[in-house]
Amino acid sequence: MSAIDGHALRRAFGAFPTGVTVVTARADDGTPVGFTANSFCSVSLDPPLLLVCPGRSLNSFPVFETCRHFAVNVLSEGQEAVSNTFAGFKGDRFAAVTWQDDAVCCPLIDGAAAQFSCSAHERVDAGDHMILIGQIDTFTHAGTRGLGYAAGGYFSLGLERRAEAAPPPGRRAFAGAILEHGDNLLLEETPNGFRPLQIALDSRVGAREAIRRHLTETGIEAEVGPVYSIFDDRGSGESFTYFRAVLAGPAPYRTGRWVPAEAIGGLRHISSAHADMLRRYALERQTRCFGLYVGDEAAGDIHAFPQEALR
Repeated sequence: MSAIDGHALRRAFGAFPTGVTVVTARADDGTPVGFTANSFCSVSLDPPLLLVCPGRSLNSFPVFETCRHFAVNVLSEGQEAVSNTFAGFKGDRFAAVTWQDDAVCCPLIDGAAAQFSCSAHERVDAGDHMILIGQIDTFTHAGTRGLGYAAGGYFSLGLERRAEAAPPPGRRAFAGAILEHGDNLLLEETPNGFRPLQIALDSRVGAREAIRRHLTETGIEAEVGPVYSIFDDRGSGESFTYFRAVLAGPAPYRTGRWVPAEAIGGLRHISSAHADMLRRYALERQTRCFGLYVGDEAAGDIHAFPQEALR
């Protein structure tokens, strides 16, 4: 038996950003089946081959173990709901999305960035998964960006680029880090309430680079992770970009204090948007399934789903 911690290994694998796909096929009785997967990659151009790795715990695994044909749908940015459906929904998954049959009746999801219709080429046993290699018979490419996944949550290239870009001249913008150390978060106390570590941006440096520089200059050794929240305050005209971060060394910071995550709800925060963000973080850190919020101070969308659902 392996001594490797499976949960830790999954988190380590999660450091590698991937796309998100939905793999589909038909059971012998004609029932469509499908599952969400990030275990997908190209294999060969000549002949044209790709692979996916169905998990043996899937209810549909027997179908993929014997099917002659299957399809891979590379999801587009904005198709988080489709991914959620095929990752964990227990009802009729295909009734919740729009789709069409390919030439051999494998479902193709509408709006996908790319679609590959395949003939089963080879199967290889691989521990608790199977490597299913498909020969590509036909494919389409819509030219849209694919949906990304890393470190337990979705990411969008468009949103990540916004987080990396410097703000336009004249725009009041701020970058921040929700810095975690054990069960505590680093918060700054202001006359108007608490907030995460935060700095004002200028038009020369993007949010991620700016917060990294600030941490270094203040003597904090930390790993800055994925963007966690991007929101605008319509009243003030200000914009905010916050990243998840984890302390990796000593924690000197004279203007802040470490607060237990469970105590976040009892604090007064500088705004309702900051309070909502920190309360959500305190809840999500219990399962380590973090989402990305995009919106304004009142409403927005959270893009996330449990990492355990991905194959």
